[in-house]
Amino acid sequence: MSSAQAPDQPRKRMPRAEREKQILGVAERVFANAGYQSTSMDEIAAEVGLSKPMLYEYFGSKEGLLLACLQRCKRELLEATSHAAAAAEGPEQLLYDCLLAFFRFSDDHGQAWALLRNEFSLPDASVNTELESIRIQQRDFTAGLLGNIRSDLDDEQLEAFAESIIGACERLALWREQRPEVTAEKATEHLMSLMAPSLAAGL
Repeated sequence: MSSAQAPDQPRKRMPRAEREKQILGVAERVFANAGYQSTSMDEIAAEVGLSKPMLYEYFGSKEGLLLACLQRCKRELLEATSHAAAAAEGPEQLLYDCLLAFFRFSDDHGQAWALLRNEFSLPDASVNTELESIRIQQRDFTAGLLGNIRSDLDDEQLEAFAESIIGACERLALWREQRPEVTAEKATEHLMSLMAPSLAAGL
């Protein structure tokens, strides 16, 4: 090597948290596009630029990697709806903004939403348990919002209303995949129109 050539610089090691974030981003996209069953750890490792043993060192198994993706979706969805709730003024705006945040989440995080809605292709019990925990999280969050709007409702009624709203949001989000002209705002308006009579006592 001539004196004019610089010695090879050692590659900087990526911090673990940053590497995990990178892996989850790739895995979420691959799982969403190809489906859980059709995805291999070899494929994800190759896209990330890691060996498969190193990928297993981070998440243990393909199931563990999928669960980590779902847990990130769960955090991000709660963050989105909580942020909307914190900024709202008045009960009607509170509910509207939180519904809108859900529909925007399905738009802005299409790969995460694809993981959440493809539960029938995920037969593993622990995966389905994690999916259900996401619904329960949002149900409890929604019940808390409704309690601020309708103080006359008991806990059972609040939970029943919240379950209905979560189910309606999921179905509308799926419907919008076939009706791309329906914006997140329009979907929110449709749902508010449906719920307004039941919530009139608090609005």
